[in-house]
Amino acid sequence: MDINPVKHKIIEITEYQDKLFTHQDIPESVGQELYDKYQTQIEIEFPSYKTRNQWRLKSKGWVGYIPVNPEFGLKINPKVPIKNLFGMLEYAYKFNNFRFLDGLMNCESLQEFYNYLAHLLAQKIIERCRKGLYRTYLPKTEQLAYVRGRLNMQQLIHKPWDVKLKCHYEEHTADIAENQILAWTLYIIGHSGFCSDRVSPIVRKAYHALQGLVTPKPYRAEDCIARQYNRLNEDYQILHILCRFFLDNSSPSHEMGNHQTLPFLVYMARLYELFVAEWLKKNAPPGYIFKQQHQIEVGQNRQFILDILLCDSSTGKALAVLDTKYKSPEKAANSDIHQMISYANTTNSKQAFLVYPVDLKHALNIQSHNINVRSLTFSLDDNLERAGQALLKKLFSTIGK
Repeated sequence: MDINPVKHKIIEITEYQDKLFTHQDIPESVGQELYDKYQTQIEIEFPSYKTRNQWRLKSKGWVGYIPVNPEFGLKINPKVPIKNLFGMLEYAYKFNNFRFLDGLMNCESLQEFYNYLAHLLAQKIIERCRKGLYRTYLPKTEQLAYVRGRLNMQQLIHKPWDVKLKCHYEEHTADIAENQILAWTLYIIGHSGFCSDRVSPIVRKAYHALQGLVTPKPYRAEDCIARQYNRLNEDYQILHILCRFFLDNSSPSHEMGNHQTLPFLVYMARLYELFVAEWLKKNAPPGYIFKQQHQIEVGQNRQFILDILLCDSSTGKALAVLDTKYKSPEKAANSDIHQMISYANTTNSKQAFLVYPVDLKHALNIQSHNINVRSLTFSLDDNLERAGQALLKKLFSTIGK
């Protein structure tokens, strides 16, 4: 596998906003490709009398970049201020735990943010290659012409004529998951079509530094979480955090190939959920804890997975359930209200909250039996820290220990 940057003609749209393009702006083959492969991410309407012979495109809550083919790309800008998008990403992927964010302050687009982190990851991998990659011993079995490790005596007895000996031994190798994750992530980045001319060469350099030592194998973002670190590989933690960001937001193409480019797409609803949960966990007042993605067993091999559960830290008692909704309706949907009542009943909570990025025109405040269901706002339009503190103030003014 190799990494080759690809040039594109780029058109731009903004998340959740309709945009029209002339028939000449988008080749029909590109429109068909978007319709066939990206219906989940993009609403696309073909030129017709209804659209006055224009294309109509609208993102369904995704931002990022789709390299449709080697000549054409679609960039989807976020509707939230770019500085707040970066702030959400910092919390969601725990970038704010490390001192490398100064350069992000100068980023004015998602592409610059992507390139900054890609450059940072590639640099850190090259530095680690110079020091020597982390290695460990892996068990291996081979037919050898000489004795290595432990012989398979059963084979020797039953096949004494076999000149090759079956040996069991341990090999000290760098071709392990810790390094394979790095190689696969660089491969994904190199095929994104999102790297600048300045960043692409260093990504290729880092990728080639691993070649011959590490086999690039497909890994998921989940594989970067909760890995074990020691004094020999503690610097891999930040590498895997960066890898998680790229793998979480890059999806393999339908037809992988050496010249196939890969989309980089951030699903804003999922990012909002991760961000709010991480912010609350980090800013919980004394005496309280916020649990993220808390699983509740409800019988018959069924579970509820709660976005956020607020608990008393001393007793573990559940105080409230919270669920994030990255949308701006005039009022809360009945289905969401019923869901929150179920969550509250299951956890024996008296309080349930739906968290939105904007104030609802009709704020939610209802009671069902002994359960209160309300709406809260974690705004993305202004300073994120102030918005979070405002949410905490309103949340704790409505619940009692």
